[in-house]
Amino acid sequence: MAGPQVVIIGAGVVGAALADELSIKGWDNVTLVDQGPLPEPGGSSSHAPGLVFQTTASKTMTELASYTVEKLCSLDVEGEPCFLQVGGLEVATTPARLAELHRRAGWARAWGVAAEVVDPDRCLELAPLLDRDQVLGGLHVPTDGLAKAVRAVQAQVTRAAGRGVRVLERTEVLDVLTEDGRVTGVATSAGELPAEIVVCCAGIWGQKVAGMVGMTLPLTPLAHQLAWTGQVPALAGQTEEALRPILRHQEADLYYREHFDQLAIGYYGHRPMPVGVTEILGVDDAEVMPSVQPFTEEDFAEAWRETNSLLPGTAGAKIEEGINGLFSFTTDDMPLLGESNQVKGFWVAEAVWVTHSAGVGRAMAEWLVDGHCSSFDLHACDVNRFEQHHLAPDYVVARGCQNFVEIYDIKHPLQPMEDPRPLRTSPFYQRQRELGGFFLEAGGWERPHWYEANAGLVDRDNWDIPVPNNDPNDWAAQYWSPIVGAEAQYTREAVAIYDMTALKRLEVSGPGAAAFLTRMCTSTVDKSVGSVTYTLLLDSDGGIRSDITVARLGRDQFQVGANGNLDLDWLTRHLPTGDADGSVAVRDITPGTCCLGLWGPRARDVLQPLTRDDFSADGLKYFRGRQTYLGNVPVTALRLSYVGELGWELYTTADMGQKLWDTLWAAGAEHGLIAAGRGAFNSLRLEKGYRSFGADMTFEHDPWETGVGFAVKADKPEFVGQQAALRRRDRVTRRLSCLTLTRPGATVLGNEPVYSPDGSVVGYVTSAAYGYTIGAGIAYAWLPAELSTPGTELRIGYFDSRLPARVAEEPLFDPKMTRLRS
Repeated sequence: MAGPQVVIIGAGVVGAALADELSIKGWDNVTLVDQGPLPEPGGSSSHAPGLVFQTTASKTMTELASYTVEKLCSLDVEGEPCFLQVGGLEVATTPARLAELHRRAGWARAWGVAAEVVDPDRCLELAPLLDRDQVLGGLHVPTDGLAKAVRAVQAQVTRAAGRGVRVLERTEVLDVLTEDGRVTGVATSAGELPAEIVVCCAGIWGQKVAGMVGMTLPLTPLAHQLAWTGQVPALAGQTEEALRPILRHQEADLYYREHFDQLAIGYYGHRPMPVGVTEILGVDDAEVMPSVQPFTEEDFAEAWRETNSLLPGTAGAKIEEGINGLFSFTTDDMPLLGESNQVKGFWVAEAVWVTHSAGVGRAMAEWLVDGHCSSFDLHACDVNRFEQHHLAPDYVVARGCQNFVEIYDIKHPLQPMEDPRPLRTSPFYQRQRELGGFFLEAGGWERPHWYEANAGLVDRDNWDIPVPNNDPNDWAAQYWSPIVGAEAQYTREAVAIYDMTALKRLEVSGPGAAAFLTRMCTSTVDKSVGSVTYTLLLDSDGGIRSDITVARLGRDQFQVGANGNLDLDWLTRHLPTGDADGSVAVRDITPGTCCLGLWGPRARDVLQPLTRDDFSADGLKYFRGRQTYLGNVPVTALRLSYVGELGWELYTTADMGQKLWDTLWAAGAEHGLIAAGRGAFNSLRLEKGYRSFGADMTFEHDPWETGVGFAVKADKPEFVGQQAALRRRDRVTRRLSCLTLTRPGATVLGNEPVYSPDGSVVGYVTSAAYGYTIGAGIAYAWLPAELSTPGTELRIGYFDSRLPARVAEEPLFDPKMTRLRS
């Protein structure tokens, strides 16, 4: 047998797909176990309506769906297909929804899915049941369609079994066995199954199975209504299951699919109905199946009225039956994939719907067999991405319910979580409120986007602050104020403080700390005390895991400026065992500390009088740090600037945070110090060309194509991913490129498609903002290498417009770094 001993718990569409994909890659020492009968074991897959709309704002989720479509189209069971590719149609009945459909069409094209916004007449041709007078247009995706979930389970399980995978149905999992922090097997009603790897694909039972190893999953099963009509007169005599596109009416939280001469109707407009995992019945106890609860007709009444209005032909039919079917929702609408950080060998693939099932199966198989996933970027799906408060039971249920309510809402890219808030506040919060801070949310932190106290700066005679994002409608201008532009320009001319507390901070310490970070980082970090280094963390395939800063504060003490909990997880997983590298500890110090960025040409005028240390250009050089006092406040000062101006990141303990603010505020009064928000920060960092992990670069990108190859030192001692990265250096076929929009005042939101002069899609936008210093909209985008030459003329799809743009030399501001080094 090939491969380690693997037990997959759950034989729904995800478990079946994973078993199949592992066997394709040559692992056949695999057991697939489920408590129910196959191919219909009783979980969400067994009742899923199967509608596959591929398009979302997430590139990863769209690609997972596209692979699912591709694979299921290739499968059948005794000649019966596993996918009915009838296409998908999303209709708009309001101008706001029509604008959103244009935006969705842009996402589809950006991620490689053919899509077209069609007029009402074409909508009627595609879906004759529609009321032509209500429809303003629709998004048509020809490759969408219906997944036959039970059939897909059967096809993939049969293929996997044919390659040697053992399949156990009607077998209940009683426990996951562990020893010394790693899995050893699974106890079942049919006996013990030895295992080196256990993968939980248990769906709505995921919390229960994960709990067997002490793992908390931020997952909530919620009931979702699905009903079937009797015969619809307009479909009478239809002998094929589905002939017309699956249909979505998101304005009313509805979707539809044909079932011969009937319609299935799915509804998200009812009250959230969360179900605790202990309330879900077992296979033998459920009347229909465990994932199906009794239909509550009163919750469906509005759905039926809206259906009769949009689809007048249904008025002659009636609802024959319905269910409240259970599906899994998470706190951030993304799946839960990856290995437990507490129990080695215990993996999860949870909160995955039929739409993405085969894609997740492939992704997990690559991750398990190859050590990384090469087909999809999984950074936003990694189960270890969450902060501790994200796992609180009340939070998990509240966010799951809210995501259910908002599932078809038109969401702005900056739209924050509204409840529960506030959760995490920096020591500066009260002062920020006094200044009229407009807060958005990041990782639970309240973070000002701008300050109303700066409204008077907007009318300065020498500043031209256009109002971006207001074409074609003012929806895009939400979460924007002209104050953003004023704060950005003021930072360039004077001085401002920025709250940087939300950024993750780690401490790496111990006798082996320098050796450990040398092995993990692409740059040389074993330098003198006071050194600060920009560096990368790479995966074994040379892809970027993160970009970080490493400040050496002592011989055996380093402070790491990280991007999130995944960096903590990555470093912790790679800690040395035994005494080979000496003892090393990695600790999250974010909750007990805080940070202010003090930046601008007058920053030194504010700072120097507060300390006896020399903060001149030579006294503390760029990318150097020092532990000092500002007045009575102990501070770690790092001479860094993410906005491209003279200044420092100033760290202190949380108890001294407000005193730090007040000390700087008092000292800055004579120099015109202001507080500035995240809106200005983002504009300034794009003018300077600084990348943002998670937006501009992710796991799928390497240093060379991203433009951060300077952080890879080929001649330093070996580091994780070194050889793989160096092999990729001369194979660059795409580049992260800076575009400026040539239409005055124009800007975009992010995730838009980029078109070549001949009209073909050639890339997509990552980050975007208006550059107030340069007087133009800025968009970073992934482009083919041959189109990344400065001066190349392109267009960016923005709603139903195509905005002219030009590839620019970068950085756009201060290319010689004179301001940073002043």
